[in-house]
Amino acid sequence: MTATEVFARDQAPGGGPPQALEVDAVTRWYGNVVAVNDISFTAGPGITGLLGPNGAGKSTLLHMMSGLLKPSKGSVRVLGAEAWRNPKAYEELGLVPDREAIYPFLTGVEFVRLSARLHNLPDVDAATKAAIEEVDLAESAGRPVGEYSKGMRQRIKVAASIVHNPRVLLLDEPFNGADPVQRLRMMDLFRQMAAAGRTIIFSSHILEEVERLAENVLVIVSGRLAAAGDFHEIRRLMLDRPHIFTLRTSDDRGLAGALIGQPAVTGVDVGADFLSVRASDFDTLTRLLPRVAKATNVVLYEFVPVDESLETVFSYLVKR
Repeated sequence: MTATEVFARDQAPGGGPPQALEVDAVTRWYGNVVAVNDISFTAGPGITGLLGPNGAGKSTLLHMMSGLLKPSKGSVRVLGAEAWRNPKAYEELGLVPDREAIYPFLTGVEFVRLSARLHNLPDVDAATKAAIEEVDLAESAGRPVGEYSKGMRQRIKVAASIVHNPRVLLLDEPFNGADPVQRLRMMDLFRQMAAAGRTIIFSSHILEEVERLAENVLVIVSGRLAAAGDFHEIRRLMLDRPHIFTLRTSDDRGLAGALIGQPAVTGVDVGADFLSVRASDFDTLTRLLPRVAKATNVVLYEFVPVDESLETVFSYLVKR
């Protein structure tokens, strides 16, 4: 799958309305540094994960989508209108930045109420109360935000971003610092919003978060769009690649001889005190290894994947 196989970029059949988000050949540079390089995609109702290692350009892209940053080249449209220097876009747009930009002396309820007032909502207090309840912070709403944990600060920012019931929600690492229970609760909230027709884009460098929540995924590597589309197809590409493992066993040479010629094993090297195994498929080797070790009476002491970072995975996608 390539970047060109991203979501359909035309209007809906019959000349329907534009997509909620339209990113067209967007590039952003800072001096000689290119943070985002020629990215195009569209997104409609549902949840799209923006996946990539730290420093890949995800936050820069989100800031351009939210109208806070001008593209050096290309354009971003939200609900058919340019995002840059368009205050009216915020009537239908919510943003949760990863950056800590909260006045610590404000209480949770004051922070969310301020957002409601900025949106000129007809019933500020009711909207504020509803948004805080959505993120399960009613009991802590009277405390200063400066006393909140990282996860609580993320949740209060979500409350402020949804207080006006936006049609488009942009989230930068929304689950940072959240405990497992609150993480699940927030995921349920975003699924409900998506089911109601909202467009949600969230960034993460954690593969499992995207897998559990996103219907579609954009993989960003070094400012480029490495892959896009259905998450499960992207996940398959991530698994179907060369892997290297380091093993420590009771008999490295014996196990090496037994592994040569086995399915998915493409190479074996015996070091001074370790065994290096190259494989074409992660799952096949992990199922095969215990059986071969048992059959040859070899004890496995250690089994470690080498360089399995997201950066490595995504770099493989780019080259592919």
